[in-house]
Amino acid sequence: MKDNESSTPLTSDILHDARRIIETARKNAIRSVDFSRVQMYWNLGKRIFEEEQQGKERADYGAYIVKTLAKELEKEFGSGFGVRQLEQSRQFYRTYPIANTLRSQLNWSQYRRLIQIDDPDKREYYELESVNNAWTARETERQINSMLYERLLLSNEKESVLAVARRERIPESPEEIIKDPMVLEFLGLKQQSSYYEKDLESAIISHLVDFLLEMGKGFSFVSRQKRILLEDDEFFIDLVLYNRLLRCFVIVELKTGKLTHQDLGQLQMYVNYYDRIEKMPEENATIGILLCTNKNDTAVKMALPESNKTILASQYQLYLPTTEQLINEVNEVKLLAQQKNK
Repeated sequence: MKDNESSTPLTSDILHDARRIIETARKNAIRSVDFSRVQMYWNLGKRIFEEEQQGKERADYGAYIVKTLAKELEKEFGSGFGVRQLEQSRQFYRTYPIANTLRSQLNWSQYRRLIQIDDPDKREYYELESVNNAWTARETERQINSMLYERLLLSNEKESVLAVARRERIPESPEEIIKDPMVLEFLGLKQQSSYYEKDLESAIISHLVDFLLEMGKGFSFVSRQKRILLEDDEFFIDLVLYNRLLRCFVIVELKTGKLTHQDLGQLQMYVNYYDRIEKMPEENATIGILLCTNKNDTAVKMALPESNKTILASQYQLYLPTTEQLINEVNEVKLLAQQKNK
């Protein structure tokens, strides 16, 4: 009997299902612990705030409570309950005063970063997108530091950006997803050193998850150096992606120098090829993105038809932008829009 049992192999289905059950249980357990920590800090903040309100006549009473409480709690529970953590707990409760609005998908590290954002719309955007895209704490931190929200506002109305985050509407145009500029600091390429397109491409492939996250919502990788043959001529497309929200292929050509009209012409040829050869009838028109270090917006517009909606040029930078840089860019875009509407 034992010999017969041992000679019967397990089906791949049961092994796959068993692994899935165990992995799901482990993830749920971790998520449960993370959310319990979130609730703990929220309740601590609530209790501190309530006690603080009883001593309104003393301006320094809140600081006294936190300092005294931290001194006692650290003795018993360790450094996770110091003055800074208790101050953050109080701020957490004041930012999210309704318990049932807390999201179990977010951990304390994410909430601790979110409560530092004063603008409620901006905070809601990052909160929703962290949940929608299952961002880790590191990814949430990175998107905030790279000023994703502000960069999206360079080419979109705030109401539209928030509507997509709230899942009240699906993006309808490339501009709603694709950012300009793109921030590729994670590639580790030095801004001043010389490098070739192949170096940029290799760095992107090595950091593909981060690159797709920076590209925007709904992107997946299809191919690199995609070979196409037109009669006797060979061409190689740097990157081919697919966007499930826009339901189309996305061709990405990399340029480490200044953009030229020849670059746009080549990208247009690749887009035409995918539209005529690769695209299924039910899919939308292919989008082409020329990712470059420097571009002339006027030259781009003049090189493309006025009706163009599928060829985009996006400038990339290898460092995180400063708040001042983003504010200046936002103001410039607003000024250009006002002048256009006059």
